[in-house]
Amino acid sequence: MPSGLVALFDDVAAIARVAAASLDDIGAAAARAGTKTAGVVIDDAAVTPSYVTGFSPARELPMIARIARGSIFNKMVILLPIAVLLGQFAPFLIPIILILGGLFLCYEAAEKVLELFHVDETNVHDAPALIEGEERENEMVASAIRTDLILSAEIMAIALAEVADSIWWQQALVLALIGLVITVVVYGAVALIVKMDDVGLHLAQENEGLIASFGRGLVAFMPKLLTTISIIGTLAMAWVGGGLLVHNIAVLGWHEPEHWIEAVTLPLVGMAPASWAGFVEWLVFAILSGVFGVAIGSVIAPIAHKLLHGKDQSKKEEAA
Repeated sequence: MPSGLVALFDDVAAIARVAAASLDDIGAAAARAGTKTAGVVIDDAAVTPSYVTGFSPARELPMIARIARGSIFNKMVILLPIAVLLGQFAPFLIPIILILGGLFLCYEAAEKVLELFHVDETNVHDAPALIEGEERENEMVASAIRTDLILSAEIMAIALAEVADSIWWQQALVLALIGLVITVVVYGAVALIVKMDDVGLHLAQENEGLIASFGRGLVAFMPKLLTTISIIGTLAMAWVGGGLLVHNIAVLGWHEPEHWIEAVTLPLVGMAPASWAGFVEWLVFAILSGVFGVAIGSVIAPIAHKLLHGKDQSKKEEAA
């Protein structure tokens, strides 16, 4: 009897070790996959504040909370089951989905670059919400959740590619972990960003001296922060989108872009000190992938804008 009990404890300990190793593997896989989604995450954080612009400060946090709940629903209820089924039964589609996601990111990055240099101004942007009310709020929240669905689909596809060889329950845990963490980080950051100017205004109005100066500085700093986030998001989208294209078109058999990048990267890595070689390799790949991504997106963006502009013009003519 004692020997049987000892054997049982040994079995329990062995199972615990296997479970701990599995959790470590899941955590490591989630960390690797999470870093690959950086461009989409930054873009999400940069885009979302625009959906609450123009509403009263009292409605900003409730709107962000509603968008965050919609984002959780998008990831956990809609995208997670689809991603797990895809990983188990149609993994051959993953490179194609990642290419489509890469093209979308490249389009978004190039769109911002072209607008910055006034090369293409055919895109029609929605004006910030200036009319408050429940109907307008519901409209903006629904629009934000639809945009989140697209960005979340890219996040889940990128993450799925990192755990494509895992069994289904590990894939599900990794994707769920990434989805939850990213949602909390993104919408927590968005809530902080949109309320900082209100905090600064309160400090400036209710205090004097250094505290008031700090409040005024905070109000002046927030537009610069949003601009910086937008720039970082554009660079990240170009890098991630271009990288997705380079890697996955190589998987499908077109290796020329990958070879071109390697031809430029290897000599530069060879000239770098050994301790810097890894960083130089990553940096050069990121820059060249970004250039490739913007080049591809610069072809797509004007065509897409003209098609959308043409549809909008037709609707206006029909309405007239």
